Amino acid sequence: MKPEPHSRESISAISNLGFTWRYLAATLILITTATLALSAMGRIWWCKCGGSFIWSSDIVSTHNSQHLLDPYSFTHVLHGIALYSIVWLLLGSKTTPATRALIVVAIESAWEVFENTSFVIERYRETTISLDYYGDSILNSLSDIGACIGGLVVAMTAPVWASAALFVVVEVALLLWVRDSLVLNIVMLVFPLDAIK
Repeated sequence: MKPEPHSRESISAISNLGFTWRYLAATLILITTATLALSAMGRIWWCKCGGSFIWSSDIVSTHNSQHLLDPYSFTHVLHGIALYSIVWLLLGSKTTPATRALIVVAIESAWEVFENTSFVIERYRETTISLDYYGDSILNSLSDIGACIGGLVVAMTAPVWASAALFVVVEVALLLWVRDSLVLNIVMLVFPLDAIK
């Protein structure tokens, strides 16, 4: 995959990648739609504990995915890098960078809703270490979408090698830190292996 034409420009130059108010409005509509869907599904806005913690580091507790940030927030940064790369490979020059970014936000927003269905929640509980996982709070889901956007900004503005290096570094760091990662999550959701569990 070759770098984006603007890959070496600063983040302040993102407007040169084809972003307009129309794209920003579409992004807000996607995020608002996901928020309304999560609310309609009965997801709570914040952790039931009522604590105002912004960060929760214990991934095997009922606090996981209930506060604004947790170790899995880093996997959503990787979502942004991976999804943008996949969309770029599939659509390449047929679309503008802004359109590809909007597609990534749409996929991530849809995932946040799907991830909080009973089917996926039970799948996580059965096949991963997330025994106390009962879905995300709405604010945690919104934070995850924001982390994904951060990752896609990296993918759009950094050289390909830097995005790839960041992906590997975060994966390894998560494996050492919480003994889980984006790749392990995907493997365990799609094709669970007892040896990994």
